[in-house]
Amino acid sequence: MQRSQKIIMENTDFYSNAHLIVSAIRILEHQTSTSPSVEDTCRLLSFSLEHGHFLCKKLQELDIIDIIEGAYENRLFVKNHLKIEEIPRGTQESKLEEELKKFQNTKKDYSEKIESFKAKQEAKKKSLFAELEKKLKKDLVKK
Repeated sequence: MQRSQKIIMENTDFYSNAHLIVSAIRILEHQTSTSPSVEDTCRLLSFSLEHGHFLCKKLQELDIIDIIEGAYENRLFVKNHLKIEEIPRGTQESKLEEELKKFQNTKKDYSEKIESFKAKQEAKKKSLFAELEKKLKKDLVKK
């Protein structure tokens, strides 16, 4: 697969990937007269195994495909391809990306609070030393 095609495949949304997975299952069923494995489907679509398993699990949760666990590998079956149309179209961030952004924001807020606390402590330290210096000067003047 050419580099430009890989970039296009990586930037497709879940709706498009769902269509690709279901189509690949059907093509492989036609070619081999048996249900394909996740590995076969990923190989046909040039997806990584991790990405393919992730998409297949999501499609299984939506009752679009069924994953039957065999002795050696999992087999894929199209259950209800019409449910693909219920998936929102367009690029959407995955929940993992949303959670990552939330974590980064809370980490940033936490870091800002720490910096603010450090600045306050530094200011207190300076004022305390200034007061001590004043007292020492007064004591020296008195003596």
